[in-house]
Amino acid sequence: QVQLVESGGGSAQPGGSLKLSCAASGRAFSDYVMGWFRQAPGKERDFVAAITWSGGGTYYADSVKGRFTISRDNAKNMVYLEMNSLKPEDTAVYYCAADSDGYYSGTNPRYYDYWGQGTQVTVSS
Repeated sequence: QVQLVESGGGSAQPGGSLKLSCAASGRAFSDYVMGWFRQAPGKERDFVAAITWSGGGTYYADSVKGRFTISRDNAKNMVYLEMNSLKPEDTAVYYCAADSDGYYSGTNPRYYDYWGQGTQVTVSS
């Protein structure tokens, strides 16, 4: 069982930056693939980024590639999403998620077993 709590959301202007954090508690955090998803009003939950247990593998949605960076600190049970060059279309609730399979399965949310409560990110001028 893993509990996930996101923080760091808020408002930013287009071109600005935000850094999201996800604190994990529970067993075997370092064995899990961790991901970030986002959901805008009236839309499906979309994959943003994922990172393997070692941090050696990272995966990004095309829409954020080159702008967002996912990282993790297994010693602190933390996952981060650094977001730069923000655009209005990045506005959404961002969710941290954990996949207990231990290997990257893909971008479908159904692969992930545990979810945080979400944090709002709003990008507007």
